[in-house]
Amino acid sequence: MSVKKLFDLDGKVALVTGGSRGLGLQMAEALGEMGARIAITARKQDELEKAAARLRDQGIEVLTLPCDLGQASTADSVVDAVVGAFGGVDILVNNAGATWGAPAEEHSLEAWDKVMNLNVRGLFLLSQSVGRKCMIPRRSGKIINIASIAGLFGNPPAWDMQTLAYNTSKGAVVNFTRTLATEWGCHGINVNAICPGFFPSKMTQGLLSRIDRQVLESTPLGRVGGEEDLKGAVVYLASEASRFVTGQMLVVDGGMSCY
Repeated sequence: MSVKKLFDLDGKVALVTGGSRGLGLQMAEALGEMGARIAITARKQDELEKAAARLRDQGIEVLTLPCDLGQASTADSVVDAVVGAFGGVDILVNNAGATWGAPAEEHSLEAWDKVMNLNVRGLFLLSQSVGRKCMIPRRSGKIINIASIAGLFGNPPAWDMQTLAYNTSKGAVVNFTRTLATEWGCHGINVNAICPGFFPSKMTQGLLSRIDRQVLESTPLGRVGGEEDLKGAVVYLASEASRFVTGQMLVVDGGMSCY
């Protein structure tokens, strides 16, 4: 098989959660450009419509699914909708996520549950549904979980980042990835994760406005992530090019985690 063919996604169906903006939309564009039909989820219909228009302008076939994956009943309905429209799911990108800033001793249970329900429980339920209904019966599939370098270590004290729930949830995603990879490898399913560093987004804009200088000084490449810096990573993990790779964390952080 040629190298170009290894990266070709023609005929595949990719479900990207949190795909209406930011990193999710960037990855949806990349997968669509390589030939996949795309389903994107988000809570806000207007943002989904804008994202869909952008994708369709690039010739990408797209299905929009407004939903809240933090609700336990959502996963099956999302998968059923994609199966009904496209026939199945070959690639699942678990990107939807939430964060919350508060000192650990003052962190509310409501906020903790909001982060965990979306970042961990929602990811589990959607992976389970896609696996059961699509990937296990076909004995093939690619699951790509969007973790974070925040799931690999704690926060530098000088940065004043009080994100205990977020870091904990992304640490859970890291080990979820490893464990599911070992369990579903026998079904021909690859399960990997991408751990992004700092990328400008609606979620990070407040934090980056406070610690932008510290982030740049701590990043060997001297910049934050850009609009195309996850595209190659997600295509690699979604394609046949990574068919012998599973249970791995691909860190995309400009070298920050080298320290």
